[in-house]
Formats: sequence, C-alpha cells, structure tokens
Amino acid sequence: MLDIQFIRDNPESVQQKSSQKGIAVDVEKLLQIDAERRTRQTQAEELRRRRNDLTDVIKDQDRPTAEQIAEGRQLKDEISALETQLKQLDENYYEELKKIPNMPLPDVPVGASEADNVVIRTIGQPPVFDFEPRNHAQIAESKGWLDKERAAKVAGARFAYLKGDLVMLDWALNMFVLSKVTNYDFIRQLIADNNLNVSDKPFMAVQPPAVANTAAFEATGRLDKEGQTYRLEGEDLWLNASAEHTMAPMYLSEILPVDDLPIRYIGQTTAFRREAGTYGKDMEGFFRLHQFNKLEMESFTTAASSLEEHYFLIAIQEYIMQALGLPYQVVQKCTADIGKPNARGVDIDVWLPGQSKYRETHTADLITDYQTRRMATRVRLADGSIEFAHTNDATALSQRPLIAIIENYQLANGDVRVPPVLVSYLNKEVI
Repeated sequence: MLDIQFIRDNPESVQQKSSQKGIAVDVEKLLQIDAERRTRQTQAEELRRRRNDLTDVIKDQDRPTAEQIAEGRQLKDEISALETQLKQLDENYYEELKKIPNMPLPDVPVGASEADNVVIRTIGQPPVFDFEPRNHAQIAESKGWLDKERAAKVAGARFAYLKGDLVMLDWALNMFVLSKVTNYDFIRQLIADNNLNVSDKPFMAVQPPAVANTAAFEATGRLDKEGQTYRLEGEDLWLNASAEHTMAPMYLSEILPVDDLPIRYIGQTTAFRREAGTYGKDMEGFFRLHQFNKLEMESFTTAASSLEEHYFLIAIQEYIMQALGLPYQVVQKCTADIGKPNARGVDIDVWLPGQSKYRETHTADLITDYQTRRMATRVRLADGSIEFAHTNDATALSQRPLIAIIENYQLANGDVRVPPVLVSYLNKEVI
C-alpha cells in the first residue's frame, strides 16, 4: 500500500506512473474521499470532545439538567450518524487506496508489455550440438521421467508425475542451492566478488505454510483471485503461488529491532497456480504446471539498504546459473511487467535449445515498504525512531532450471549429463 501523504503530495505523478504500469486508478477520486474522510474525522473528534466536556460538568452536579440531557442525546445522535458515515468512507477510502500500485524506481524502463523489457547482459554461449536437439518434454517422456497422462486421470490438465532420476536431480539442485545460501563463507565471498555493501548474514531455511488467509495474502499485494490463486472451498484460506506469499506476512503488526536486520529466509514449498489466461500456452512438458516445487528468498531490511539487497539477491541468482553452466540473460523489466507491488524487477532468462529462445527461470522483486505499510511490519532504528521495513523477494530455484539442464546437457541418445557442481549430490555424471 502506498503512503497516502505521498499521494497527496504527488497526485499527477502517481496517476502517470500507475498508467505506465498498466493499472487503471482514479487518484482524484481517492483524494476526494480522503479529504471528506478527514473532515468527518475532525467533526467526530470535536463532538466527542464536547460530549466529554459535558460529562465532566455533570459529574460536579447532583443531577443533570433537562437541557444537559437533551444536549447529551443530540451529541450521541450526531456522533452515531458521523460514525456511520465514516465507516462507509473508510471502506471506500481503502478500496481506492489498495488499487494504487507501488511506484517504479527512476531506472525502470517505461513500457507497455514484456516486449519492452531491456536485456542488461548476456552470459554464456548456447551449446552447439552435432545432432538435432530435442526439447525437455521429448527427452523426459522417452526416459520415463514425466507422466502427464496418468496425472490427468488423477488431477486434470497441467499436473504431472515426475519420476526417477529427474526427481533426484530436482533435489540435488535444492540441496546445492541451500548449501550455498545458508553458508557464511559463500555469502562473504559473493559480496566481495560483486562489490556489494550488504550484511554477510546467511539465509535461514524455512518451510512456510502453503496457505494464507485473505487478510494476510491481500496485505502482500499478491492475491490474484482471478488469474493465479486457488481458494480452499469453505475456508478463508488460499494456496500460495510461491513461498514469499506466506513468508512476507510473517511479521504482521510487529516492530523489529534494527539489530535483527537483515532477516533473510529461503523458503521451500510446493506452489500452486491456476494459470488462468494461459490456455494452450506452454502445454508441452512441465514448463507451466498448476503445481511445482520452488525455493524462494525473502528478506526484510531497512529502507536505506533495500536496493543494495535487491542487487545482492540478483547476484545469488546469477551465481546459481553460472555454477550450473547455463547460458542466460539478465533482463530489467519495464513498468508494465514488474507487477503491482514492485518498485523494480529483474528476470533471469535461460537459453532453451528445444525452444531456440531464452525463457524466464528467476525473478527478483524490490517491494520497498509497499507490503509492510499494510502489514504494519516496522523497524525500531538505533535512535529509537520507527520506520516501515522494506521487503525483497527473489527466486532461488524453481523447476525450470531442470528443463534447462535437460535441454542444454542432452546427449544424442537422450541421456543428460549432470552439471559438475551437482555430481556429488547425485553420485552420477549422467542420468
């Protein structure tokens, strides 16, 4: 949620930047409701003051006069009427305020769609094969690693059974990433290699709940009721579409000591996505499923350190891709593609020989205080003052790098070489 004072001070900019994100808002309507709400609040406070003054006068008397009784009744009726008006104004106010997206940072490219995203750098070269490379679905099905037909009988379309060496490779990837980001020495070296000014505190591994109630999920700004999120029938609970959806609200209504920051979590959960609006898109293989495993990084920092933390998370993502020997691009997302809560967003796109193009495997989101303002997650600074915490989230690992490994490390017979950094976890050089 955006600071209302910022909106009052910058109405034209907020309207313009919301439009650049492709989000329809009416800043003028919000400010009209805000002004009326403040007026009614002032009137209600004045009436309550008058009622309290009257009560104090009556306490010094044996009994109230008829005029005082009449005045007390009138004040009670007027306060009740104002409170009714304020309740409706509050509902209207928060409804409009929640529509306002986070403001993009100045370096975010202005664009109308993902076609306007900007490639920052390209690392590695696509592999050259002396045979016609196959896509991951063809290889996985031929090896018995992927069974979508039987999954469809049990759960419907866009579900799959992953089996055998593919599952072992998935968990090897998980253990590799977890062993790095939870290690002090790795964090220190990564910071030095990338000349970053951040804490060397490692991540704590966490398995968060896979569900969140409506209030907590909405506070994150991520609850997409139409396109993405499953709701449990008869419950005020939604299945998470990524671990940050239940890690971000961990500190609802809490004040964190500044010495505890940064708080860094890496959460592992099964993610669930409806994928509405993607009918017929990426149906082959397991590139876009309703259910998949995911490792997600979530950090809580001060306002002063959140941008550098964003760069730190991107550096981790790039290390993972380089360690796996996968060719990739770093892409800065434009205003229309970064998402409602984001102030800045960066994707990592990997080269897939089976598709002959780069596809997204990681994303890193700088949220600033857009989530914490609504979650009331604050920080007590060294001088005793209190500010809203800042949040960042970023993919550590999804199942898409599995696809990239299958396609980039495939052999002519359909076997797949194991990236050297994973051999010790699998005890195999080929699957």
